[in-house]
Amino acid sequence: MNRREVIAGAGTLAMAASLPGMAFAQTQVSKRPARSERRFTSKAVEAEIARVKAKIADPELAWLFENCYPNTLDTTVTLGEVDSKPDTFVITGDIDAMWLRDSSAQLQTYVHLTPKDADLRRLFHGAMQRQARCILLDPYANAYTRDPAAKSNLPAINDRTDMKPGVAERKWEIDSLCYPMRLAHAYWTATRDKTPFDGLWAKGMAQAVATLREQQRKDGPGGYHFQRVDPSPTETLMFAGYGAPTKKVGLIHSGFRPSDDACVFPFLIPSNLFAVSALTMLATVLREARGDAAAAQDAAALAAEVRQALDAHGKMPDGKGGEVWAFEVDGYGNAIFIDDANVPSLSGLPLLGAADRNDPLYKRTAALAWSPRNPYFFSGKAGEGIGGPHVGMDMIWPMSLITRGLVNDDEAVVRQCLRTLRNSHGGTGFMHESFHKDDPTKFTRSWFAWANGLFGDLILDIEKRRPALLAQRY
Repeated sequence: MNRREVIAGAGTLAMAASLPGMAFAQTQVSKRPARSERRFTSKAVEAEIARVKAKIADPELAWLFENCYPNTLDTTVTLGEVDSKPDTFVITGDIDAMWLRDSSAQLQTYVHLTPKDADLRRLFHGAMQRQARCILLDPYANAYTRDPAAKSNLPAINDRTDMKPGVAERKWEIDSLCYPMRLAHAYWTATRDKTPFDGLWAKGMAQAVATLREQQRKDGPGGYHFQRVDPSPTETLMFAGYGAPTKKVGLIHSGFRPSDDACVFPFLIPSNLFAVSALTMLATVLREARGDAAAAQDAAALAAEVRQALDAHGKMPDGKGGEVWAFEVDGYGNAIFIDDANVPSLSGLPLLGAADRNDPLYKRTAALAWSPRNPYFFSGKAGEGIGGPHVGMDMIWPMSLITRGLVNDDEAVVRQCLRTLRNSHGGTGFMHESFHKDDPTKFTRSWFAWANGLFGDLILDIEKRRPALLAQRY
């Protein structure tokens, strides 16, 4: 099944009917797999869980952290070897495919522990090797099959695009190539371990940079097109699969958003901002870990060109006499303002090094996104937050609450995010893709490892920056 079918299926919109009246003490049993059934165990991660959990006064919050933080390692990784090198396949959760975005984000939460754990470093090495091979297989794909010779195990096999063996879905999203760059930089910064950054990895990154440059489309429509026979307009691209028209201004075209929903205007601003920061990170790794000044300069030059285009074409009036980042533009002066919970989002730019959290332009943008000015901002009995068209109206994504907590310096705001997250897991002990604004027992995706890991990031960030919040009960 693809993501939208997972959401639409009868089993995914879960109703935990018996849980609202159940005392928490009755459910406070670990939701982790038995030790013998865990896909990977890291001594460093287990020690981190014990260390941080001991500081959390609220038992339900502590229980959530213990369940969520190791979820990627517990349930989604498969280790192996290819050509005598490590290979790590990372599924997103309830779909047996590896997204470049999700796999990078899922592992990012453990990167600070890699210096303490050789086995964890080998897992990261394998993931970066697999990502490089995926990019070389098809840089326009967003998701890949476990077997690189297999046909898609999703209905995407019928999409009107250049499907290849090993590709699970071929929705072109800028962030798919940016996330592996960010993961590589984080790993290099934490470890100074050159091992993963071999010729294969460098070749994959060169292909990624070339693809981002090709999608500036300065000399024609480029090599990507996509159409899907589906009643939802968010599942396909107009004009023979190339998307809406644009004026070629140096921005990078994206067919789809990080939600896997089609762009309205092909210049997706948060993803272009992410491209600038990711290319800059990549340049650092290429220069320091590989000593490749030419490749580093190539990445840095593209980042500088896109940044200049963003400054010229990526903003719009906020309706109050000021200016904010747009969500999507076409280069002709047309723009839309929304925000989507999936990162890169306008709200989440600081998480990706794409904006400073204290930058006035970012602060105005984030404030407008967390308001009724954003049609996908929802407020109800269960809380308030941002969703998106992927699962429909009135569905708040925990990812938006986690992002808000991570980028905010207001303790009252962070406290409210924690409270809503604690109260919205629907009795399951995990984060979900989304929950209904009035009833958290109505949710999508009971197994969504990215959101679980990001929740762990929030708890670790609070423990580091404002530990007093963990000493409270919610």
